[in-house]
Amino acid sequence: MSTNDHVLISLDERHANNILAGTKRVELRRRTMHVVSGTVVWLYVKQPVGSVVGRAVVAATHTLTPSQIWRRFGQCSGLKKAEFFDYVEGLETAFVLELKDVRRMQDPVPLDALRDASSRFHPPQFFTRIDATSSLTRVMASRM
Repeated sequence: MSTNDHVLISLDERHANNILAGTKRVELRRRTMHVVSGTVVWLYVKQPVGSVVGRAVVAATHTLTPSQIWRRFGQCSGLKKAEFFDYVEGLETAFVLELKDVRRMQDPVPLDALRDASSRFHPPQFFTRIDATSSLTRVMASRM
């Protein structure tokens, strides 16, 4: 993988807003995403918004126990303690994306424009890799 890697993740609106506001500096996932520092993370807000609203860059990744994650990242997770532990219930480890260089799009890219750029586009359930030179990446980058 190179620092030109791009991924698209799906988020609830409140989590995307908190990332863009700088109050949520990590994205928590129940499974490892296999991305490296420098990867561009495009933020797709689930329906009813249905748009890519911004992007961030991966500063670091961590696979840790839930207790380790909470101690280290709880204050910048955008979650209350009970909500966090409900989310990771039953897991031995969870995954953390530390984010940097967060930028809000000047003009969010709605689902129909994403599908116009790539007819096979479907919002990811978990995440999807995107070619840095694809029409999808170009349309998102053009709105930054």
